[in-house]
Amino acid sequence: MRPPAERLNPARQRIYAAALRLFAEKGATQIGVSELAAAAGVARGTIYNNLNDADVLFEEVARQLIDEMTERLMQCFAGMEDPAVRMAIGVRHYVRRTHEEPDWARFITRFAFSNRAMQGLWLAGPGENLGQGLAAGRYRVAESQLRIVLGMVTGGVITAMATVLDGEAVWRKAGSDCAELVLVALGIEPDEARQLASMELPPLPALA
Repeated sequence: MRPPAERLNPARQRIYAAALRLFAEKGATQIGVSELAAAAGVARGTIYNNLNDADVLFEEVARQLIDEMTERLMQCFAGMEDPAVRMAIGVRHYVRRTHEEPDWARFITRFAFSNRAMQGLWLAGPGENLGQGLAAGRYRVAESQLRIVLGMVTGGVITAMATVLDGEAVWRKAGSDCAELVLVALGIEPDEARQLASMELPPLPALA
């Protein structure tokens, strides 16, 4: 079980939000302290007081993003036993959050596959779900195919997020389509996959 996401103080929240935006805009994993302070609207001293090491800021932001999204989804899934239901809901929440928090989504779509620190995002969610679904006999894929299947699922989610970011689709349509296609690929019957992908979406709880 993953530890709970770190609760950030207000200053660090501003710094991490600004860093996430800059990383996504620049496509780089290193940013200057002065640039970060200007983007966050704080003094350089505040940056130094709230960061352990500016050189590992990207990894800290990535870890916080992973832990936060994972914890919120786990709270959302409370009482849900069916891996297919959790998969459909998880996929749709990623796409919905793209609409609500574009900077968050741009960070993910830019670094999801190119940066090792971000791999935990997929291993913690879809990766665990695939193993559970296979063990329960819910998914009809071979265990030897799991790594390829994980790439297929995450690639589908990233593409759905990108269509929303690019204004090519609204989040409801992109999220439901992606969830339906993922479930069908995992062996869920098409009619059930469509039903699960269009069920009422429970809220994504905020962290206390």
